[in-house]
Amino acid sequence: MASILQAEKLSKSYGIRTLFDNLDININEGDKIALIAPNGSGKSTLLRVLAGKDSSDGDGSVKLKSGVKVAWLEQEPELNPANTVFEEVFGASDTLSATIMEYEAALLANDQTRLEKAIHGMDAHDAWQYEIKVKQVLSRLELTDINMPVSSLSGGQRKRVALASMMIHEADLIVLDEPTNHLDLEVIEYLEEYLKRTTSSVLMVTHDRYFLDRVCNHILELDNGKMYTYKGNYSYFLEKREERVDNFNTETERARNLLRGELEWMRRMPQARATKAKYRINAFYELKEKAERTIKEKSMRIDVGSSRLGTKIINCKHLSHYWGDYCSVDDFTYNFAKGEKIGIVGANGAGKTTFLNLMTGDLKPASGDIEWGETLVIGHYKQTGLDFDPEETVIEAVRKIAEVVTLADGSVMPVSQFLSRFLFPHSTHNTKIERLSGGERRRLYLVTVLMKSPNFLILDEPTNDLDIVSLNVLEEYLSTFPGCLIIVSHDRYFLDKLADHLFVFEGGGMIKDYVGKYSEYRELVKEREREAELAEKAKKEKEAERARVAERENQPSKGAPSAERKLSWKEQRELESLENEIASLENEKGSLETALSSGNLSPEELTKASLRIGEIMSVIDKKSDRWLELSS
Repeated sequence: MASILQAEKLSKSYGIRTLFDNLDININEGDKIALIAPNGSGKSTLLRVLAGKDSSDGDGSVKLKSGVKVAWLEQEPELNPANTVFEEVFGASDTLSATIMEYEAALLANDQTRLEKAIHGMDAHDAWQYEIKVKQVLSRLELTDINMPVSSLSGGQRKRVALASMMIHEADLIVLDEPTNHLDLEVIEYLEEYLKRTTSSVLMVTHDRYFLDRVCNHILELDNGKMYTYKGNYSYFLEKREERVDNFNTETERARNLLRGELEWMRRMPQARATKAKYRINAFYELKEKAERTIKEKSMRIDVGSSRLGTKIINCKHLSHYWGDYCSVDDFTYNFAKGEKIGIVGANGAGKTTFLNLMTGDLKPASGDIEWGETLVIGHYKQTGLDFDPEETVIEAVRKIAEVVTLADGSVMPVSQFLSRFLFPHSTHNTKIERLSGGERRRLYLVTVLMKSPNFLILDEPTNDLDIVSLNVLEEYLSTFPGCLIIVSHDRYFLDKLADHLFVFEGGGMIKDYVGKYSEYRELVKEREREAELAEKAKKEKEAERARVAERENQPSKGAPSAERKLSWKEQRELESLENEIASLENEKGSLETALSSGNLSPEELTKASLRIGEIMSVIDKKSDRWLELSS
């Protein structure tokens, strides 16, 4: 495959902090690449440099193949608040929107030559169907109100508008930074299928491991400042990365064994013979450097304790809630049990966040009762994150909550030491929060939730912006969490691994309890959709067969003489008139077609003639149908 992007010697530093240095990256046609690296290592910055939204330090360069178009989807899309949803997406394709604007300007300018060029441009780019295509994409992404102002959109709706703009752009290279954040699970599955089918090259950063496994055929791993390439999906990457680490450790151990012998030689070597053995001395220092190499596996350690939980946790009886006339929770009854892990799924606006706020007491129900146990300590990790003061430092933010943290074994640890377990070493404690990456801020938020030793955890989109290594550690902690756990997440892998059963929000306040994993639930939904499609198809075929039978029954039998209906005098005159009118219209149509192809018409005449041809064709169709009816 031909290369469409070549990047050489890419480097980026902020002050004394180096994110990456001297990286080389090549992207070929058809490559679907995922970039994997810990939070704070510069993944988003590297994507911005490759997408042309930022520049490399020093001599670094990014070269695109001539004519290659790049579409860029960032974590928090920047949209024009003055636009409607339709206007925002319609203007996304610079080429097509410019082509349509030129055509409209040529019509207004009464410039025949310019109009002919504009029509040719509309034909070449298939721009006549552009508006229909925009509406189709918006419909597939569940953006039904296309006239809604961008300024009033939710985070998930803004992400879908940005995705629609990306799809309309029809770029050769698509660069995505956490594309699944804030999306419904159904939309994620649609995006997954779109990226699998597209012929465009793809470069993405995502924590969604199912998404990685099903879309990507290359993995780039940024590890301790070095880039490693794996030609395969996420499962292949996990296998080969382990091999790479094992090989590295084997080579390092071999070097250490050799170093012991060389070190003994260095100590015994007479000083006078030093010049004769210079090559061996140089080799000794190279071996020493190799033997001292290590792979620094940085990962969180979560061993925080949880408060004792009694038998009574949260009991709900006939719970209902309304937003105006809309019922968000309808007659919900449930007693939560110790140790259960519940996943919550449903479309945006189905009432999931309302339900969580009812459980925490932040919202009051319209009817019904909620009882909370006396020993209940709720830890609520909100999707919006914690509103940190950006001028605050890391250590100041956590000390506002507590000075010490109780661990799982009952021991107590100062918060400064506890932070290091969440990959915040002492050198970062006085860093202002505004300078942290999105993933680092999420990790800090997790610290503030867990350090309160909750026994009832509510996690609303906890996987957003966390790197994959941190997700694995969080999953391990939650799998053995002794309290009660509620998870709202678009990460299907995360849900499958942790949730024992699901609360399915079906809209209109309906909440159904499904016992099983999320993947099993989705297969059930898809099977029901397939059955509904087959039933609808069978219904239409049955109706069509009934219509054919009725038509056959109404026709005279082959042996029977057909009674020819005689026309009245008025119908006979109409038939003769129709023949003359149709002939006259056909002549007028032919004359107009000749004039249109002559190139001598003014823009106004051209438009008028085009409209008249359309009218004539419609009239001819109607009169021809009537002629057939009378002559049969």
